[in-house]
This record gives sequence, C-alpha cells and structure tokens, in this order.
Amino acid sequence: MHQALPTSGTYICHGITWASGDPRLLLAPVPGGPLVAAGIMGQRLGYQVNGASRWCSGRYRFADRVRVEAVACTNRAVAEAGGQCAACASQDEFRFAHHFHSGGHVPDALAAYMAQPHWLYLATFADGTTKVGTAADPRKRSRLDEQGALAATYLSQSPDGRAVRFLEDAITRRLGLTQTVRAAAKLTALAELRDLAPARTAHEQHLDHAAEALTDMNIPAVLEPWTPPCEGDLLRAPETGRVLYPHNPREGEHGLTVFSCLGSLVLASPADDGELPYLLDLGALKGRCITLGSQFSSPPAAVQSALF
Repeated sequence: MHQALPTSGTYICHGITWASGDPRLLLAPVPGGPLVAAGIMGQRLGYQVNGASRWCSGRYRFADRVRVEAVACTNRAVAEAGGQCAACASQDEFRFAHHFHSGGHVPDALAAYMAQPHWLYLATFADGTTKVGTAADPRKRSRLDEQGALAATYLSQSPDGRAVRFLEDAITRRLGLTQTVRAAAKLTALAELRDLAPARTAHEQHLDHAAEALTDMNIPAVLEPWTPPCEGDLLRAPETGRVLYPHNPREGEHGLTVFSCLGSLVLASPADDGELPYLLDLGALKGRCITLGSQFSSPPAAVQSALF
C-alpha cells in the first residue's frame, strides 16, 4: 500500500493521510485495485484533473478491534451525499461514530472500537482559532498530524469513545470552542502567517481555561504537548516566503515539487523555475479523478512576491 509517488496512471484521489507517520497521497487506481499511499515529500507531483465530477472516496472498515482502514470504492462510482456512493455509504462501518454517544444504531465492530481509550485535545491554527477534538488511542498521533495546526495539546485520556465525546461537548459548551475548522480557513490563515506569538498565546489561554474546566468536572488533565512533525517546519516558520497558489488545483493540469507539508497544506514550487513557493491544499483533490505524469505542469502566472 505504501510506495513512491507513481509517475503514471489514473486514480481517484482520497486526499492526504498521515497514518504511516508522514504525509502521503491516498490514491485508488482506476479501473480497480487496492489503495496506494504515495509519499509526497520532495517528490514532483505532476497531474491532470479529468473532468469536474466528484467521485466516491470509498469507505472505512475495521481492520481489527482497534484500527480503522480506508477502502476504495469497488465500482469507482460517482459520489452522492457526503462524498460517497450509496453502496459505500451503506457499508461504511465507521459512519455511526460521530453520533455514537447520542444513541441510535451501534454495530458490534464500532462498539468494540469505541471501547478502547480515547484522547481529548486542543489544536490551535495560524489565526489563533482553537478547536477541541478527540482521537482513538491508535490515532493519537496521526489525528493531530493531519489537522494542520501550529500547536496542540492532549488534554485528557478517557476510558472509551463515549466518555470522550461527552467531554468534548462539555468543553465546547463551557469555553465556546469549535469542533471543526474549515480547510479554507486553515489555508488563508497559514498564507497570512507573520508571527507565531498570537497563535501560541491563544493556545496557552485556551489550554488554561480547558484545564480549569476539567478540574471543575473532576477529570484528570494530562496536558501533554503534541510534537509537530518535521515535514511542516518550513510552513510553521513565518520567515518562509509563500504565496497562495494562483490556480484551482481541482481542474486542469499542474506540476509541483512538494517540500513542506502541514496537515493537507503543502508548500511547493513549479519544477524548473525557482519561483516563490506556493501554498495550496492537496486535500482539495479528494474525490477528483486525476492522471499522473511528468509531462504535466502548472500554467504560468505572474504573482507578486509576498512582503515579509
């Protein structure tokens, strides 16, 4: 499943995964075959988007009692609601997880998965926005790596998935913190990053308030800092020049060499021209049908260098 970035072939893109500890493009070969997790760091990504259709990004199944794995859509079908086709949506063993703590149907496999320890965390992004979230113990690291945050801290460990979801909702009510941050907001904030201090200050303030809330609820706080992966070091450095990629990555052809990655956001340069690095979200490719090839390149664009 893990391999170098293919230099040819047509694929349905499932976005970026950090499941293996580094950023990889998850690809479903067309017309069939198992998913490929292709490394992107230092690689040239040349691709062409085939049409404007959104294709099914498959489903999740339980590999065992404690792990979930992605599965490609068998039919490579057009996506319907939620980015899946009807067949994959009906077979998705993980689809009930988000409402697990509020009642309703719970498959046996999901119940077993939710019975393991879970973590509650805070993640703060480049504009100071902070979200509260949860991760199952096997996903403790990769869940935060894929967020694209500047700073994050594990707040507490819960005995199971139901307890941690109630705790997440309690922190949201008490502190007014969101549980989701839009990809577009993460991209804009990172493009405008000039100083790390505001985000760090915001994170510490929210962390203090969250710790107080946990104490009030008689919940032990661990306050374990997340260590950001080195692949995102350049993007987290305000002195690193970057401008927003001037093209829509979901249409046409593109050729970019990736040299930093934060979540699904990448810093990349068109091959052979040495322009100021571009910032773009490879997560935008999820559900798109792409053909890979060294012959593809980004259109030329006159972009004014950002002032730092």
